[in-house]
Amino acid sequence: MQYREVGKTGIKASVIGLGEEGIAQHPYPVVEEVIHGAMDAGVNIIDCFMPGKEIRENIGRALRGRREKVLLQGHIGSTDIHEQNDVSRDLAICKKYFESLLADLGTDYVDFGMFFFVDTPGDYQSVFEGELLEYARDLKKRGIIRAIGASCHNSVTGRRIAESGCVDLIMFSVNPVFDMTPPESDIFELLDGDRLKTGFSFKIDENRAALYRICAEREVGITVMKTFCAGKLLSAEFTPFSAPMTTAQCIHYALTRPAVASVLLGCQSMKELSGALAYLDMSDEERDYSGIIETYQGGFKGNCMYCNHCLPCPVSIDVAAVTKYLDIAALHRDNIPAPAVQHYLSLEKHGSDCVSCGSCENRCPFSVPVIGNMKKAAELFGV
Repeated sequence: MQYREVGKTGIKASVIGLGEEGIAQHPYPVVEEVIHGAMDAGVNIIDCFMPGKEIRENIGRALRGRREKVLLQGHIGSTDIHEQNDVSRDLAICKKYFESLLADLGTDYVDFGMFFFVDTPGDYQSVFEGELLEYARDLKKRGIIRAIGASCHNSVTGRRIAESGCVDLIMFSVNPVFDMTPPESDIFELLDGDRLKTGFSFKIDENRAALYRICAEREVGITVMKTFCAGKLLSAEFTPFSAPMTTAQCIHYALTRPAVASVLLGCQSMKELSGALAYLDMSDEERDYSGIIETYQGGFKGNCMYCNHCLPCPVSIDVAAVTKYLDIAALHRDNIPAPAVQHYLSLEKHGSDCVSCGSCENRCPFSVPVIGNMKKAAELFGV
């Protein structure tokens, strides 16, 4: 298993985690098998947002005796007021359901306390400009949560959350389809029927690209939901691309976005879990997603996808990493954030090491001007 630090929390999460919605309707033996199988493989992060006493108790039962070995994401504002997934911003109701979550899981804390479903300006205001934020801060002060986060599907709101300074992480929906969906679109409508084929244009949305870079700049971690776009990216029938993506390609796409620490997958069985864990032993060629989406390079042309399809570099430059910090710096050219500078300088090779051989540009499926970017990085960072 590989582990990444979640933002600047000092907490390291496995790159593959569990989103427990997938096993919510299954009996306890399945819940136990999947959770134990995941933990035995090194998975150490589990998200639990869904209502329902039985599934929460099943998760708690499966974690009995192993609670300290797993990071739990628990949500503030997730309720079942109408006996289904629902959202509340009422402090008393949020307290009631969060406390019941702890009781059902059989724990006295969660590692990440996540404000649930913060997508609109109204959501942002009710959470971050009111008593709910103070409630979460009090929980953190008392050790009931270790870090504060929010789940979000909208890049504009997500950017506002990241820039607020109030959160340590964001749970965000990440896949190539959503990255090409304008923030004003309803991504949930895209999951209905065959809308994936016609519901968006093949162009990276600038707001989403900016969100990833700002999270990296501010050291706000990202945990990922909707990695497979509700399974449609894996389907030959519903994919908008020339061919379905594989499980590994979807995982790798998410993990190559800046600031992403972990993908939380809704595995419903050991078979699905094993398919996801196989990613860890795959080659770069097997993980590579560029061949699937390069058909639409008109919308991606010139944009680094951080896929490292350009490697190997003869002088061992990590082209994706250099470009990522260059992109962050470009947002603040006159005042480059200190973390971006520190991370860039910590790289073994820098833009100044580029010998302009062109092998990277010959391999890049998205026509990225790599040589020019290396020169820009050397100029901006001084090395």
